[in-house]
Amino acid sequence: MSVGYVAVQWNRHKRIYDGLVASGVACYLVVFFLAGRTLYTGQNAISPEILVMRALGTCAYLLLHIILCIGPLARLDRRFLPLLYNRRHLGVATFLVALAHGVVAIGFYHGFGILNPFVSLLTSNTNYGSLTAFPFQILGAIALSILFLMASTSHDFWLRNLGASAWKRLHMLVYPAYGLVVMHVALGILQAQRSPWLAALVATGVTMVAGLHILAGTREHRRDQHESHRTRINGEPWVDVGSVDDIADEHGSTVSVNGGERIALFRHRGCISATTNVCAHQGGPLGEGRIIDGCITCPWHGWQYRSADGQSPPPFTEKIVTYRVRVIAGRIQVDPTALTPGTAVDPARIEETVHV
Repeated sequence: MSVGYVAVQWNRHKRIYDGLVASGVACYLVVFFLAGRTLYTGQNAISPEILVMRALGTCAYLLLHIILCIGPLARLDRRFLPLLYNRRHLGVATFLVALAHGVVAIGFYHGFGILNPFVSLLTSNTNYGSLTAFPFQILGAIALSILFLMASTSHDFWLRNLGASAWKRLHMLVYPAYGLVVMHVALGILQAQRSPWLAALVATGVTMVAGLHILAGTREHRRDQHESHRTRINGEPWVDVGSVDDIADEHGSTVSVNGGERIALFRHRGCISATTNVCAHQGGPLGEGRIIDGCITCPWHGWQYRSADGQSPPPFTEKIVTYRVRVIAGRIQVDPTALTPGTAVDPARIEETVHV
């Protein structure tokens, strides 16, 4: 978090992450180029310009797949959460690589005629009714425009001024962009390579992305359905949501009560507290985070809140919803009635018999 806006909110973790991403991209481009020069020689030799273009394009395509797989992987396994925390930096890197690919492609194919390169891009091929001759470059240009829109609004300045809901809807355009990129690559293969193994790689990537999203969504839906049948205890407002042993120390967990909004539970210093599962920053899943420096820390971007009252530590002013919680005989009970954001609630001590 930041009190004011700064260009890039780097910390040691992000510097290491960005360094690894930059190094990985550089290594991929060098290896791809050298492999192309080694494998394709003589009459089959590929020009350096096309090799650079393909290296950049395949690198951006691979990075986009990684970005889209991080979300469901993090829901399936907490060990992927550090990747989720830095996903916006990876998204900007993907756009920059894709932009370089687009610049090289437009320059190589449209930069030496009498027409403006962008006019040539739009008018040189108008075979929209043909599958094998479709102007696939247009699809890539539209996808690149969407990625530019997302990269240029990735900073918290835009998140704060657009609002979390509008910002999130805007960044959901990554899925239409992905569809356009897949069509761009698939139709390009039909016109250039016509290689079955390349087509198989494209199909495998789409299957992997779709499969992970379906798997993660199905798992969460089944869990919510199972948990939605919880009932109030003896007509009281309390609902049993599980054992204290289900939550690791300094970590969080999520529960669903009566089909409503998920509630995040946290175990800290022998106590249990409950807040909304929705981070005030970007709607991140707080229950998938942990306690750092005594504060609930969102796994997406590190925003923090005090577990006792749902307020961000000074000088920050964000507040989240809190819930009453108690522990009886090692079982956690929550009152699912949400309190006003920032309302102080005494955490429930695990060793106590009843805590109201």
